[in-house]
Amino acid sequence: MAQKHQSAAAPGPEPKKRRRVGFSPADTGVEANECIKIYLVSSKEEVGSPDVSCVTPVDLNDFFDGDGKIYGYQGLKINVWINSISLHSYADITYQSTTNGDKGITDLKTALQNIFAETIVDSKDEFLQTFSTERDFIRNMVSNGEVLQSGVIDGSSINAQVAPSDLQVLRMEIGSPNAGLLYSRLVPLVLLFVDGSNPIDVTDPDWHLYLLIQKKEDKEEPLYQIVGFSAIYKFYRYPDRLRMRLSQILVLPSFQGKGFGSYLMEVVNKMAVAENVYDLTVEEPSEKFQHIRTCIDINRLLASDPIKPAIDSAVETLTKGKLSKKAQIPRFTPPLDAIEKVREALKINKKQFLKCWEILIYLALDPIDKYMEDYTCVITNHVRIDILGKDIEAPKKQVVDVPTTFEAEASFVVFKCVNGEEANNNNVQVDENKPDQEQQLKQLVEERIREIKLVAEKVSRK
Repeated sequence: MAQKHQSAAAPGPEPKKRRRVGFSPADTGVEANECIKIYLVSSKEEVGSPDVSCVTPVDLNDFFDGDGKIYGYQGLKINVWINSISLHSYADITYQSTTNGDKGITDLKTALQNIFAETIVDSKDEFLQTFSTERDFIRNMVSNGEVLQSGVIDGSSINAQVAPSDLQVLRMEIGSPNAGLLYSRLVPLVLLFVDGSNPIDVTDPDWHLYLLIQKKEDKEEPLYQIVGFSAIYKFYRYPDRLRMRLSQILVLPSFQGKGFGSYLMEVVNKMAVAENVYDLTVEEPSEKFQHIRTCIDINRLLASDPIKPAIDSAVETLTKGKLSKKAQIPRFTPPLDAIEKVREALKINKKQFLKCWEILIYLALDPIDKYMEDYTCVITNHVRIDILGKDIEAPKKQVVDVPTTFEAEASFVVFKCVNGEEANNNNVQVDENKPDQEQQLKQLVEERIREIKLVAEKVSRK
């Protein structure tokens, strides 16, 4: 990590001026996102090259205390280079001047070490040396890993100039030799590129790393490089099963958009089935990952014969008549035996299957335009239930006491509760925010249908 003060040329002698007393302008600081650029490089020739584009991390402001700003520097620029082979990093820091104002001067070294920890080196020369001295770091770290997959899986759509034989997926228990050290160097990538994620506990033996490795032919021995990885936790389910929870998954930025994430996820699914875990869940998936995951699961479900009768039955019911004209719309949820068959055969958990179910129905409607109005009613009903709860579909009758001049025991009002709400303090209230709620519901339905169409379009292209 190097800091360079770019001083201006020395001015010539000036005539004496009258001394003035004033206040220096307030230091407004600079956002970390504006002055820090991250570069991922695989050779020393790429360091500083204009041909290498910076990568986009998560919000860098989160790593700086308070308001996410850096104070005390004028003209601050920070270029961080990450060696994708050894996972070391180096920060090149330049600025014109410093001012110790009311917010002080941000300690850049400490701030960057909070992100990069022991992977950050002090000098550029030391960083450049890591491309040779740490050339075999990945190969040495994964030498004891369990090979789960060599080459691509049938049907995988990897859109990259990579020979299938050059790919491997290995699994390492976090407590095994080298796994903890390897993950410690991956932590900066987790912090930078996995939104909202925290490092896993490397002392917990139930954590496993799934590593997607590329072997590149070189003059000497093959060069091993991490393309992506995932962290998966296995935990007990009574009485005698294990569940798998995918906590982190990342494809390095230079490999994104080429099908590697789908490939890694397919291997994880394959292992969940092979080891007969109870099911596979995902911890707080991002929107982008959820899309990839759903596309994969839809293809698996389309090839699953046991659930086809359930889909045909739902489609037949939906296409019979105008659902929008009915007082109560059927739920159109899969039968319990279908949910159980999918979980047991494919390890898709119930929550994920319900998302996929809507898409399976959409794909089975032909022509879709003819039934889109009724299909939208079904999705609206699902979204409303997700937000407001199951009770909304079962309005209840309520008896409310009312003031009266007649016999009290013989005077009452019967009304039907909206959204299953019970009367409170004998007062019937009108929800003044209902128009806003309906508008929000409409927006959520439109968003859900947009997601369904995106998945359906991608699946249909295959």
